[in-house]
This record gives sequence, C-alpha cells and structure tokens, in this order.
Amino acid sequence: MSCGISKAGFLEQEAPRLENWLNNQRNGQMSYMENNFDKRLNPTLLVDGAKSVVSLLLNYYPKEFQNEETYKISKYAYGQDYHYVIKEKLKELLFSIQATIGDVSGRTFVDSAPVLDKAWAAKSGLGWIGKNSNLLTQKVGSFYFIAELIIDLDLEYDTAVTDHCGTCTACIDSCPTEAIVAPYQVDGSKCISYFTIELKENIPEEMKGKFEDWVFGCDICQDVCPWNRFSKAHNEPLFDPNKELLSMSKKDWEELTEDTFKMVFKNSPLKRSGYNGLIKNIDFLK
Repeated sequence: MSCGISKAGFLEQEAPRLENWLNNQRNGQMSYMENNFDKRLNPTLLVDGAKSVVSLLLNYYPKEFQNEETYKISKYAYGQDYHYVIKEKLKELLFSIQATIGDVSGRTFVDSAPVLDKAWAAKSGLGWIGKNSNLLTQKVGSFYFIAELIIDLDLEYDTAVTDHCGTCTACIDSCPTEAIVAPYQVDGSKCISYFTIELKENIPEEMKGKFEDWVFGCDICQDVCPWNRFSKAHNEPLFDPNKELLSMSKKDWEELTEDTFKMVFKNSPLKRSGYNGLIKNIDFLK
C-alpha cells in the first residue's frame, strides 16, 4: 500500500475539467456524476473540519489470469468486492491514528462518495494522471485501487510528481471503441466498462465486434501501458479469484446458471451488473 497526503480544499484545476466533461455528456447515463458537484471538488463540504486528504493505493494485480480464449472480466473484479475489503482496512487505520494521537475525526472513502480519487492521489504525489485518465506510477503501473481518509488533522503535505507519458499513445491507439477522444480525455459513454457495467439498457448495435470478448469492465488501456510492465502481484488473499473463474471457457460462460453465478462470484464486484446484466453482455458478444 502507498500513501500520500494533501491539504483539504477546493480543487481549482479540476473544476473546469469536470464541468466540461459533464457538459459534453461524457458521463452517459451515469447521472449520479452530475450530483454533488461542489462536494466533488471540495472535501471540506463532505467532512466537517477537514484539513487533510490521506490518499492510499492498494495493488490488485493478480498472480494468475483467465485463459486467453474466453470471455474476460477486469482484473479488479477477480476477487472479493474491493469496497468492503478496503473499507475495513481504512477503519483500522483511522482507529490506529486515534489510538496514537487522540481525538481525530474523519471519514473513509472507497469509490462510494463524491470524491475525485485520482485528482487527490495525483495531488499527493502518488502518481500522475495518464492519457487514459488512470493514475500511473513509475514503480508499479496502474493496477491498484484508490481510497481516501479525510481527517481534521493538519499534516505534512506531499507534492505532485511530473507526467511521464511522453509521446506514447499506446492507450489511445488500442481502445477499440475510441473512448479516449484526446490525450487525457475519456468519453465515459463510449467505454467498454460503461457498456458492460453501467448501461442498463441494450448495448447499441454499432458496438458489435468491438468488445474483444470483455463482458465486465475492460483493461485494454492498462494492459498496453508500458508502465504496467512493472506491475507486481498483490499479496491480498481476498483479491484472489475463485479457481472456477480462471478455468471457465466461453461455453461455461454461455451456460452459466444463476446458482453457479452466485457461487463463483459471491461477494464479487460482478454483483453490480448482476446475473442478468452479465448474460445480456455475453449474448451481445456471441
């Protein structure tokens, strides 16, 4: 786990970017992105007396992978739902701070509230936001979760690092749906992850043949990123996949029953699409 700290306050540079992104309807049907605009940009509106944003990264790069000739799910969804796993770790961290320092108030956030995770992680020096809009680091690439602890404690603050994408356009060139519309700009409504997780209605026909067998999420822009050559396997047992998942063939996916889904993907992020959503995606790719 990596840690960086920023002073809580208004994210001045992010405000126009977020506004433009929403105005261009790049959130698609993710209407929740339009809510709490002010809170997204200012954690002091989320947490009373907030003084510091402690950003944390937790690696999820797997030791083992699905076989190449099957329907694919994002690596972050191999194991148990990260929301619960990380939330417990953050609570322990907050208790530890309170036990050491005394009366410290704060809240923990794991991708479940209006917090601009990547912006805070970049501001606190944990990496830079790459051309695919993911947070990248020179040491371990981008396969990790981002979480925050926002507390009412003044701390020493870290500084941002420089961008190391250079002239590379691997992520832009490799996106089959052209969701990376320009360097550092992703149209969420064109992303395979959006179509396979967020979109509740049928996937548009014009997307036929573009998903490269992804049925839940997509890792293409991360897999091709040169910095992910430095990814190392995580050591969190709760992120290890069910062995059934790794051996599933396309036929196994196509014949998946709801009972098997509940067994293989118990406490998994795939609950977000649910059994019916997953089958809808598989049917679209057949």
